[in-house]
Amino acid sequence: MEQASVEQSMSIISLIVNASFVVQLVMLLLVLASVASWVIIVQRWRLLATTRKQLNAFEERFWSGVDLSQLYKECQQNPEPVGVENVFTSGLKEFGKIRQQAPDEPDTIMESTQRAMRITISRETEVLEHHLSFLATVGSTSPYIGLFGTVWGIMHSFQGLAMMKQATIASVAPGISEALVATAMGLLAAIPAVIFYNRFTTKVEQLITGMQTFGEEFSSILYRQTHRAKQPKKDAE
Repeated sequence: MEQASVEQSMSIISLIVNASFVVQLVMLLLVLASVASWVIIVQRWRLLATTRKQLNAFEERFWSGVDLSQLYKECQQNPEPVGVENVFTSGLKEFGKIRQQAPDEPDTIMESTQRAMRITISRETEVLEHHLSFLATVGSTSPYIGLFGTVWGIMHSFQGLAMMKQATIASVAPGISEALVATAMGLLAAIPAVIFYNRFTTKVEQLITGMQTFGEEFSSILYRQTHRAKQPKKDAE
């Protein structure tokens, strides 16, 4: 009976319930951080996967030789355009607007077009990187928060031992164990956050590079169009 009682007092739930208020507060904070991290991980995973899929599909469609105006209309009809589609539509829209205002100034046209695409890429980057800083914060601070709970729990345990005339392993173990649970919870919150933060950061960099590469290639196509349009005028002169 005594052994069963000791095992019950050493269970995880019992250790959490019997922990001091500060340690319980630390555990609650770590649980909330872990839950929030997993919500962000799932949401970011879906967004990055969707963005990568649309990037590949759009580039395949773009390089298939489709008319640019037709592709622009298709992107406009898309209810949720993301990533490279927004880069394309913003660039082509700015290109058409500046070309009407200054048809004989190809450098001005291209400068405005490239600026519009750079702004769009910056906005898309903000969307892709949204909440990643939270994962980095959880990954870097959770072990320290858990360690604080452990230190506080051990201090609380030693204060209780000071009141005892005779200290035994059975009297010390529960207090030390409940303190170590905080460290374990800190690591459980930090490890997934660090892993997925690094993975998502790599994926975001790849997507940004893909959008920047497309922007450069699209600029080259538009640049050739502006100079082809200007060439007959020079010949006529």
